[in-house]
Amino acid sequence: MLYLAIESSCDETAVAVVSSPRGKDEFTVLSNEIASQIDIHKRFGGVVPEIASRAHIEAISPLTYKALSDAGVTMTDIDCVAVTTEPGLIGALLVGVNFAKSLAFSNGKPLIGVNHIKGHVAANYINGRIEAPFIAFVASGGHTSIIRADSLTDFTTVGRTLDDAVGEAFDKIGRRMGLEYPCGAEMDRLASEGDPDAFAMPAVHMKDGSFNFSLSGLKTHVINMLNTAEMKGETVDIRDVCASVTRVICESVVYQLERCLKKYGIKTLLAAGGVLANSHLRLALETMCEKRGVTLHIPPVGLCGDNGVMIAAAAKYEFESGGRSDMTLDGRPSSKDDWKRV
Repeated sequence: MLYLAIESSCDETAVAVVSSPRGKDEFTVLSNEIASQIDIHKRFGGVVPEIASRAHIEAISPLTYKALSDAGVTMTDIDCVAVTTEPGLIGALLVGVNFAKSLAFSNGKPLIGVNHIKGHVAANYINGRIEAPFIAFVASGGHTSIIRADSLTDFTTVGRTLDDAVGEAFDKIGRRMGLEYPCGAEMDRLASEGDPDAFAMPAVHMKDGSFNFSLSGLKTHVINMLNTAEMKGETVDIRDVCASVTRVICESVVYQLERCLKKYGIKTLLAAGGVLANSHLRLALETMCEKRGVTLHIPPVGLCGDNGVMIAAAAKYEFESGGRSDMTLDGRPSSKDDWKRV
């Protein structure tokens, strides 16, 4: 089976061609094209939805045919077209969804709509079979979720952020400190040079017994702290701020995941999303899992961000379990039922 997969939920247009034998947990990535919009949005300090949508329109057709060319195939060879449908920026999603529908319809190919968060989790499937049940933790610029998976397609959200996502908090705090967007990589680097105990930071896990997170308080705390120091003419070492912020986020994530793994008696953890490129978070999860005897799966850094390969991996299992989408397929910015088959 050859899957052509399209991802356009935020500020990367991504197209991949992936081969996977039906019924086997094997993947061969034939092409993986990504057109990043970082340079476009850098001047604004964050993603501007309308500009993102226009950039997707400009990139998606040439990028798709480059992916096909690099894979050495044509649309005649493709067996299934997959596309991200939710959640994300609605304008950006619609570019990908409508292009994928046109491509599938005009070439007589089956179409599969894929949930973006499911796609991030599926980046872990590329390296071979993962046995369910497992707990998945997804952290990116727009999403922070803890998921219980009873199969590779049957997901239930058990925890999520109630406001800011982890990546969003890193970006907003980093922007206040004068770092260039996106701020996550630079905050990771600076955290390695700072003192993680320099500043007391509020925990970002909810203390109501749930597995939820709230990061708006941390963001506000740090911004107020920096504003107060500025008004007093005091100098704050941003390396210490980065280290302290990173420490409390890692501690809260580990705390919630340890509780979740214990409650469900599960010994497999999948972590995914752009924030999992953070070296401190990866180390914290590795340390926790080693201590608890939990098997940890994290994608290579190149598959942590948005990409088409993860959408193809998710689509394979949806397709093989009977999932199909028709021409009424639409994009949705969010959904109360995250895992409803689309």
